[in-house]
Amino acid sequence: MLNVQSRVGELERVNPADVASDCWRTVATTEATLKTAISRSVRADESRFRQLFENLISNAIEHGGEDVTVTVGELDDGFYVEDTGVGIPEENRDSVFEPGYSTTRNGTGFGLHIVNQVVKAHGWDIRVTTGARDGARFEVTGVEFSSE
Repeated sequence: MLNVQSRVGELERVNPADVASDCWRTVATTEATLKTAISRSVRADESRFRQLFENLISNAIEHGGEDVTVTVGELDDGFYVEDTGVGIPEENRDSVFEPGYSTTRNGTGFGLHIVNQVVKAHGWDIRVTTGARDGARFEVTGVEFSSE
């Protein structure tokens, strides 16, 4: 059986800052702050790309608290989403993308799995590191930037 999560539709020019801002408005962000530091657009399936940001933002709010800051920034070959929350211990970083993995009672454990599926479906790579203020930083690389 083919996993629908592993597919992408039509690739189009998508601006990560715009998508992150749109997703930000759909998530209960209370006192949280979004910062965008990326100007280039990427070639992506916009619907799936939106899933990636919705899940990363929701995860940051859930684990980082009401006053978390989420930053979307540019890398040479991709982008990152970083928060000022508690971070992810190094020993858990390989597990966070597994379906059903959650550290909270109310978590489904599917948000970061969906993020990983979206990334892989586009042919990109993702890794978890520590952000500048010890929060979680998700780096997506191998991204094709749009030249339009």
